[in-house]
Amino acid sequence: MGQPGTTKKRRNFDAHAFLATIGEGRKFVLFPKKQGIFAQGDAANAVFYIQTGKVRLTVVSKTGKEATIGILGEGDFFGEACMVGQPLRMLTASAMTDCAILRIEKKAMMKVLHREHELSDVFVAYLLGKNIRYEEDLVDQLFNSSEKRLARILLLLAHFGKEGKPESVVPKISQEMLAEMIGTTRSRVSFFMNRFRKLGFIHYNGGLQVHSSLLNVVLHD
Repeated sequence: MGQPGTTKKRRNFDAHAFLATIGEGRKFVLFPKKQGIFAQGDAANAVFYIQTGKVRLTVVSKTGKEATIGILGEGDFFGEACMVGQPLRMLTASAMTDCAILRIEKKAMMKVLHREHELSDVFVAYLLGKNIRYEEDLVDQLFNSSEKRLARILLLLAHFGKEGKPESVVPKISQEMLAEMIGTTRSRVSFFMNRFRKLGFIHYNGGLQVHSSLLNVVLHD
């Protein structure tokens, strides 16, 4: 038998604690509403993790047309393409609300992913979930009506279908932005939003509130 204290105890690693504290190669940055986090064409040298707030991802075409491709919230990563060799940002990220964000340098992220399986599991699970979401977005665009696409976007913004309690109030988002995200016109978005409100699926009370009954629109054939 070994003497007391001679056996090394394995150090436990808490992935969520890592993502909630500053340290080597990582720091918290506060971004006020509407401030840019990074721009399309910037050097891709860090991964970001949202502690609080909402982040908007956009892309600009060669002709100058801007499109909103996603809105992220608490617990989401972004900028992760740098981990697979993307040298420049292909998207622009900006704060939709006041945000507290952990910035993790690429080198530090690579190091901890190789060393700590728990964080690696969390990160890979997030990437797989994001890939599934992109596939669902493609199917949504190809086969569903603009009314269903709008309902799905509103439910996603309210975090229905994600772990935890859904958000009762969605951050302020313009009808123009919603039209960009679902590939239709602002007038169509306005028409559907009014319909949803009259049916009691959504209502306005200091912000847009989304109810689970809106799922009926998405599930109805």
